Amino acid sequence: MEGTIKNLTDRGFGFIAVDGEQKDLFFHSNELSGVKFEELKVGDKVSFEKSDSPKGPNATGITRI
Repeated sequence: MEGTIKNLTDRGFGFIAVDGEQKDLFFHSNELSGVKFEELKVGDKVSFEKSDSPKGPNATGITRI
């Protein structure tokens, strides 16, 4: 899947606006691949997998494109 970084926090997580979907997807910095959390900016395009967790859907395997 692909999307755009919509929001970043100073606590190591954020949200991705998913292409073609209305609901944003949560992500944690532990799921980044090939990019550090500090290098991400709002508006960056990313590719990822969607998975389910006990707290709801989230993004995993996130790479910047």
